[in-house]
Amino acid sequence: MLLGTVLVLLLFSAAPASAHAALRGTDPDDGSVVQRAPRHLTLTFTESVGLLDDSFRVFGPDQRRVPTGEAQHADGRSDTARVGLPGKLAQGTYTVAWRVVSADSHPVSGAFTFSVGKRSATTAQIDTGPDEDPLTGGLHDAARYLAYLAAALLVGTVAFALLCRPADTSPLRRPLVAAWWTLLGSTVALLMLRAPYETGAGPAAAFDLSALERTLAGRPGLALLARLAVLLLTAAFLLRLSRRRDHQEPVMRAVGATLAVALALTWAAAEHASAGIQVPVAMTSSVLHLVATGVWLGGLVALLLTLRRASVGALAEVVPRFSRIAFASVTVLAVTGLYQSWRGLGSLAALTGTSYGRLLLAKLLAVTALLLAAGYSRRWTARLAAPAATARTAVPERVPQPVGVGASAQPEGPGESGQPGEPQKPEAPEAPEDRQEPSRAAEPASGSGDEDTRRRGLRRSVLVEVVVAAVVLLITTLLTATLPGRAQAEAAQRPPAGALPPTTLVTVPFDTGGSTGTLSGRGTVQVTLDPARVGDNGVQAVVYGADKGLVVVPEVRITFTLPSREVGPIDAGLADAGGYWSANSVNLPLAGTWTMKTTVRVSDVDQVTVSKQVRIVP
Repeated sequence: MLLGTVLVLLLFSAAPASAHAALRGTDPDDGSVVQRAPRHLTLTFTESVGLLDDSFRVFGPDQRRVPTGEAQHADGRSDTARVGLPGKLAQGTYTVAWRVVSADSHPVSGAFTFSVGKRSATTAQIDTGPDEDPLTGGLHDAARYLAYLAAALLVGTVAFALLCRPADTSPLRRPLVAAWWTLLGSTVALLMLRAPYETGAGPAAAFDLSALERTLAGRPGLALLARLAVLLLTAAFLLRLSRRRDHQEPVMRAVGATLAVALALTWAAAEHASAGIQVPVAMTSSVLHLVATGVWLGGLVALLLTLRRASVGALAEVVPRFSRIAFASVTVLAVTGLYQSWRGLGSLAALTGTSYGRLLLAKLLAVTALLLAAGYSRRWTARLAAPAATARTAVPERVPQPVGVGASAQPEGPGESGQPGEPQKPEAPEAPEDRQEPSRAAEPASGSGDEDTRRRGLRRSVLVEVVVAAVVLLITTLLTATLPGRAQAEAAQRPPAGALPPTTLVTVPFDTGGSTGTLSGRGTVQVTLDPARVGDNGVQAVVYGADKGLVVVPEVRITFTLPSREVGPIDAGLADAGGYWSANSVNLPLAGTWTMKTTVRVSDVDQVTVSKQVRIVP
């Protein structure tokens, strides 16, 4: 029932996934006006991205699509995407829709605008391409969750069989087969859905052979192919495991551990750990985390099935072994989980200020509930193991004791006095000492009810663990499809999409201390730098009076100086453009914080110079 509910939620309530590559900046800037048409469009992301056949869609002022070149990485940097533009672009506003694939296999898309020469109105609705098909996204998320569940069950069940060594492994055969086939089916589904998931198309696009070929050439597709290969090796291993001998157990454990690590690598190589900081350490931590998760959570299912059929004596050996293995797994999970949380969050503020942090808190609460249930199970484990330990210590004392007086006296003769002619007394077998011994022999039978109670109690607590574990895996699936707090913070360091650079508009107040005719000596100059980057910049200055209305002044002069590099002053060379002052090309050669001095002259003798700091970015 729980699994069905989860699948329904994933299938019909799937929102667009938040990928892990965030846009850092665009060239030209979003919303900027450039004097000359650019030869390329370049996007920079917080991590490496993969490119699609249709990664860029550029639309001109007439809403028609502009032909572009093939999308490539700029200067060999995997965190960039670049596309060439035609040699001549008409004046007006251009809309750029883009879509790339994050290094952790999730697609990310967006749009921005720039203008050549001047802005133009865009009244028609532009088709910037699909964002995400809800059905494709739901099927893809459901397949990912099933893959997590099946991998945990497969790894945990094999580990339980090899490390806990139950006498009867027949209850584990069906879950092993079901886990293997489920993981195989979900992997094939992920491989087929990869292309429509990346492009935002419907599920029918999964049968496009050309799209499948492109999937097999990318890192996510190669990781899924590797998972299929590991599954085939695992099938051969499981067949061998069913016919193993005791002397082969060390070899089988080594092979099983190798396959578990290889299986975990197919996730680590295409998701969280493969992008961002400290990739080698992160991938090692991710593999250990996934293997420990499978050993613990999948082992819980194997233990639950074993509790249904194994005898109490067999459980007294198996359950403590699994308890020790589970404790070691939890220790590994705690260490690797702490590292991965730090790596994904980046700061404590992100724990409550981002979706990633809030999901992480939810997972922490679920894991805490799981640990509480595990602690309760450990108490039942101790109660179940205690009677068996007592029985093992009591056996040597009971074996030499006589079964009964009648039996021990039988060799002495038929009579109590030992005389041949005296008849045997019938009361001897009914002596009180003889009646007490059968009652002692029946004690295990009377205690078996208590042992069954302990076993049922352990089964109930383990069942609770299994249910909570399924919730933990669900949150983990959602967590891997959410933008980490660290990447979100890196993206926030750049201007958000649709916003002008922060230094584009600078308001300079002035006060000359006097007035000329109707012109007051006070007001403001609104200076616009476009795009406030290294190289040529456009500068426009508009003068407002004290009443906020536009005023005409005899002169406005602006110079730029970079004190840290001893550059300047560079005169902008503003010219009166009829109501405002303008310069089309001011070359600012270096990035840094420049001092902008604005001089406003309101008469032949009244003028004032005001300095402001402006930031020029690379």
